[in-house]
Amino acid sequence: MGLFGRLGTLIRSNINELINKAEDPEKMLNQVLVDMKQQLVEAKKQVAVAIADEKRIKKQHEQAVAKAKDWEKKAMLAIRAGDENLARAALQRKAEHDEVAVALGEQWEAQKESVDQLKQALRGLDGKIEEAKRKRNILVSRQKRAEAQRTINETLQGINSTSAFDTFERMSDRVTQLEAEAEATSEMGGALMESSLDAQFRALEAGSVDDELDALKQKMALQAAAKAPPKQISGDVDASAPPPPAESADPTEDDVKAAAIDAQLEELKKKLSAD
Repeated sequence: MGLFGRLGTLIRSNINELINKAEDPEKMLNQVLVDMKQQLVEAKKQVAVAIADEKRIKKQHEQAVAKAKDWEKKAMLAIRAGDENLARAALQRKAEHDEVAVALGEQWEAQKESVDQLKQALRGLDGKIEEAKRKRNILVSRQKRAEAQRTINETLQGINSTSAFDTFERMSDRVTQLEAEAEATSEMGGALMESSLDAQFRALEAGSVDDELDALKQKMALQAAAKAPPKQISGDVDASAPPPPAESADPTEDDVKAAAIDAQLEELKKKLSAD
């Protein structure tokens, strides 16, 4: 094969490949149906013309037969009148119309047969178009299913790829990190709130201890005042007044209470210093 032959083969192969890639089954089938419908329209026109010709020939045949009968009647009228020459002339014209009627009759029969064949072919073409529509619908449905299956397979291949799962893993780690940061922030806020509450409660406890301390001091002052001897108003001492009772060596009940209060006070001081 020469250079130009090889070049021509290469060009044809590339063009055929481009055409095959550009062919869309649905579009191609729709175009075929459009062409078939156009052919059906043209066929109907041809059949209509043939039917019109058949009717025209039939009418001409009927007219020729009627004229032949009319000339026959005229020949009979001339015979009754005794004019044989006129009767011969009428019969001659009748023979001409009979000849035309026979020719038109043959032509009408042939045209009628042709019209019947065209009608049958037209019905066959119409049936083929309907069958082509059904096949088109089936093929288009198969094409759609094949395209959908191919799209699903390509999508599944993309999902099953390592890069897609790596992305999910990275996003999962990122979400886990964000959750940990949110928990840490929540714990820090709770700790700060708890520390503030503890400080407030310690202040309240310190205030209550101070109040108890002041109450104890007032109570001890009242007890000390109750134990002190009354002051003399004048310098002279009334001889008739009974002498004050001598202090007992044993501790009284008030002394025991005072000692208990002092012990409680020391314990509270130790507790406060420990806090």
